[in-house]
Amino acid sequence: MSMDIQTRFAIVLMSALLIPGCADNSSNSGTTSGTAVTGDSDTAGGESKGLIGYTTMSLTNPFFKVIGDSMTEEAAKHGYEVIVVSGDDDVNKQSNQIDDFIVKGVSAIVLTPCDPRSIGQAIKKANDKGIPVFTNDTGYDGNEGEVECHIATDNLQGGRLAGEAMVKLLGEAGGTVLVVHKPDASSCLLRVRGFTEIVDAHNAKDGSGKIDVVATLDGKGSREAGYAVTKDAIVSNPDLSAIFAINDPSALGARSALEEAGKQDAVTIIGFDGEKAGKEAILKGTILCDPVQFPDQMGKTTIEMILKYFDGEDVPGEILIPSKLYYREDAEKDPTLQPEEGA
Repeated sequence: MSMDIQTRFAIVLMSALLIPGCADNSSNSGTTSGTAVTGDSDTAGGESKGLIGYTTMSLTNPFFKVIGDSMTEEAAKHGYEVIVVSGDDDVNKQSNQIDDFIVKGVSAIVLTPCDPRSIGQAIKKANDKGIPVFTNDTGYDGNEGEVECHIATDNLQGGRLAGEAMVKLLGEAGGTVLVVHKPDASSCLLRVRGFTEIVDAHNAKDGSGKIDVVATLDGKGSREAGYAVTKDAIVSNPDLSAIFAINDPSALGARSALEEAGKQDAVTIIGFDGEKAGKEAILKGTILCDPVQFPDQMGKTTIEMILKYFDGEDVPGEILIPSKLYYREDAEKDPTLQPEEGA
């Protein structure tokens, strides 16, 4: 009988010792815990404070990969992990990704909308679960859901820079221009609006060589579609003087079409973005210039705003990062384009 009492006492004692360990493992309710993160985490033992979900328009565009990498690096310094996924220009896929983030119990969601007008219900689902939503590069254009802060390039200002570059190029003699657009992206609408403002102001001046935008075509922001619409445009407009393309992939696609038609020396391209391939093209002279964006700064700022929100601080509804014109002389001094030693 005495052995039974001792055995029961031992079992009770062992159970009591085990309970605190289980409680420690479940302390971060609503987030994925216990996952190591890279960077200088300030949490004990290097464990994650939680997850931040980022669904972007398309990771085939290197610009968005830089944003994702920058967010991941900055978040890791503060103990958070970032899940980066590609919406592949499909709003339904992106909505499902947001649903998946909600199931995972992320602490915040960052979104570059594939369709700024149709993603509202997915944002609202996150709102209803108490998960803050932030956007970068392209904003949400609706009122179903609530976004805490939008972080982007000042695309209107960047479009104006592209217009100024076009006026500098064609202003004295004038010429005909193709705009390779992506009208379903609010960022690109702003770029084209800024570009048009400058061109229209130039055309209103007495004695100015007229700059005539003869076509505005949807290049979908991709190299393939940029090539296709330019190929059609140079058949319809054989005297085309220049092209404004709303990003580097579509600008590079346009260049391919010009080279195929033997018009690469007759038509000048102004792009937008400043991703590495675009800068390399500027260095080679195949693109004249870009208003360059700073996606690394955009990613870092996004995380900074999320952390401010977590700390209970007020965050602005919008943060715009100015772009800067980048010509060949800038590319020649760009350390990221210098050949490696021994290469």
